Amino acid sequence: MQSHVLMCGALLVLGGASLQLLSQSPSRPSLRAGELASNLRLSGRLDDPQWGAADSIVLTEIEPREGVVPDARTVVRVLVSADALVIGIRCDDPNPAGIVSFARERDSDLAAEDHVRIVLDPFLNGRSGYVFAVNPTGARYDALITDQGQQRSSGRENPNWDTIWEAATTRSANGWAAEIRIPIKSLLYKPGLREWGFNVQRRVQRQLETQRWASPSRDYRITQTSRAGFLTGIPLLNLDRGLSVRPAVVGGSSIPSVNAPVSNTHDLSLDATQRLGANTLASLTVRTDFAETEADQRRTNLTRFPLFFPEKRSFFLEGADIFDFGPNLGMDVLPFWSRRIGLYSDQAVPIAIGTKENGRIGGTSFGALAVRTNEVDGITPATTMGVIRLKQNLFGESSAGVIATVGDPAGAQHGWLGGADLFLQTSHFRGDKNLLLGVWGLTTDRAGLTGDKSAGGFTLAYPNDLWNPSISYRRVGEGFQPSLGFVPRPGVQVFNVNINYSPRPVSPALAPWLYQAFYEFLPSLVTNLKGHWESYRVFMAPINWRFQSGDRGEFNVVPTGEQLTDPFEVAPGDTIRPGAYHFMRYRLEYGLAAKRPVSGQYTWWFGSFYDGRLDQLIATTSFKPSPLFIVELSGERDIGRMPEGNFIKDRYGVKLRVNVSPDLQFNSLVQYDNTSHTFGSNTRVRWTFNPAGDLFLIYNHNISTFPERWAFDSNALLVKVQYALRY
Repeated sequence: MQSHVLMCGALLVLGGASLQLLSQSPSRPSLRAGELASNLRLSGRLDDPQWGAADSIVLTEIEPREGVVPDARTVVRVLVSADALVIGIRCDDPNPAGIVSFARERDSDLAAEDHVRIVLDPFLNGRSGYVFAVNPTGARYDALITDQGQQRSSGRENPNWDTIWEAATTRSANGWAAEIRIPIKSLLYKPGLREWGFNVQRRVQRQLETQRWASPSRDYRITQTSRAGFLTGIPLLNLDRGLSVRPAVVGGSSIPSVNAPVSNTHDLSLDATQRLGANTLASLTVRTDFAETEADQRRTNLTRFPLFFPEKRSFFLEGADIFDFGPNLGMDVLPFWSRRIGLYSDQAVPIAIGTKENGRIGGTSFGALAVRTNEVDGITPATTMGVIRLKQNLFGESSAGVIATVGDPAGAQHGWLGGADLFLQTSHFRGDKNLLLGVWGLTTDRAGLTGDKSAGGFTLAYPNDLWNPSISYRRVGEGFQPSLGFVPRPGVQVFNVNINYSPRPVSPALAPWLYQAFYEFLPSLVTNLKGHWESYRVFMAPINWRFQSGDRGEFNVVPTGEQLTDPFEVAPGDTIRPGAYHFMRYRLEYGLAAKRPVSGQYTWWFGSFYDGRLDQLIATTSFKPSPLFIVELSGERDIGRMPEGNFIKDRYGVKLRVNVSPDLQFNSLVQYDNTSHTFGSNTRVRWTFNPAGDLFLIYNHNISTFPERWAFDSNALLVKVQYALRY
């Protein structure tokens, strides 16, 4: 009852003020697209005569000097036809030898390299959009804007989403340049709209410099499409039939276990999409195979709760932004987690057929998904699962939505979930600041589920550059365990307060070595449903400094408490007894700037841990002698000294990247941990022989520890070819 009063009070006090502000529309710059009169061949040189007739824009610096003309000028032009959007960017640089660019692989994290980032909002709704980025070496990155682009430390983009597009880059004595072609068929858009939301951002990594066109303010993110400019002059667009058919052929051999015979496989699968107008997409998948999906990175778990892994399968990623739910819930409460479909207890469950429809009509976003999985003997029966999501735009930047799911991956009867969420957000609070207020509620049921099956909460946040505080509350019933969701900790109430203060030196002369400081105070309290405490954690960062070199150093103090009602096996043979525990954790961390040929991050957690002590040594190092060849090393050693006995947990990984070109990559990941006592390797070759076609070669090999020796465990070799035909 108290939580409901608190939630309603927050909504009443702040809702009224927010609603008035949300309807304001600031002045937004515009760029008129030139006419793409002929088929422009991408070279990255911007030497086609069509560029000379196109209007241009330049960017404004926001980091490290806000609102000034940058020394390295950036010029952007756009050409558009009925079939494609082509963007040309010239990135001047007085020191081209200092350009930082290592990645060539598709969807590499370009945040720590020189790159340009394009944001498109083809519905002009200020809540959704697409991200396209390219670095000087030609690495391509694309993503869906998630969580309505709201200001968060993470999660504003889903980089696992992919579409068909092209890019070419060149370097010169004056800097570098890029040409990007995005087919209209790769985008959903509002029909008849003659202007789109558009923004451009550039990173000059060695100077820690960021430039942007529209809304060049540190308080805003490039993904806040409500703060984007306008791309005008959009003509009537051509989708033809709007049909895309992508057949795939998969073949391979495997030895699934020790002493098992060789198993040969071959299969055909089909993915197809049909545009139901410009703004809606219907998808079909038949006998889906996800052989090309990258292996999950192993992680060490020293908690009592399961770990979250992101979705990487292409069928589930299309329109994934529409299925996002709730304000800043992260991985704590997910009513729909698509990895529940086609995966059960870490084993693949064949998908016989699946269909999805997603799009936007007027101010309403909608998504519907239905999948039929086959039976797996002794694990799961054949079952049908589905989800429906609706979101309605409110005012300038807000929305309200509902979600419902049916079915259960294990075949439990009468499995369902229903819920609603409300976002009230504005980027005009007190004139030019961000403010977010969100509330949500869910309920679920299925055969055999008992207890309180509901969950709900709220978040109030002021996510801006200098000050970024927030307060949130959620209540999760002990019976709230949705069949198609992810809830690692049911039966709790969680109170979170985050206070983040991020000043820069008032005068560079006072601290010439310091770029920015981040002071953090993040207390959290977890109680049971009766209000008795179960856990608390107070994360404090008295030192978190980013240096002018790009390196960073951090020291944390983290008082922690845990109330155990059941024994907790922290390691095999090492069980912590029930009781109340109060302990102090510390962290030292140093990061080497990613602009260096050798970079990395090195962390030491130490201090007490329940009734003993725990040291966690975590390291990642990247060797980047050239864009062709990159080696990444990662490792963690956890050393526990407990009254019940000592333990050591090890996890190591080596990733080799050989990037012959942005269209031909070789990746090999080797991992080991002493919990499973398994060496596992995942080797993956991807050749994009055409923007619409890929060839994958995947080889997995596992070696396990048997009594007194290492021995073969399993292997698999797969070849997959897929090609999209667009009509």
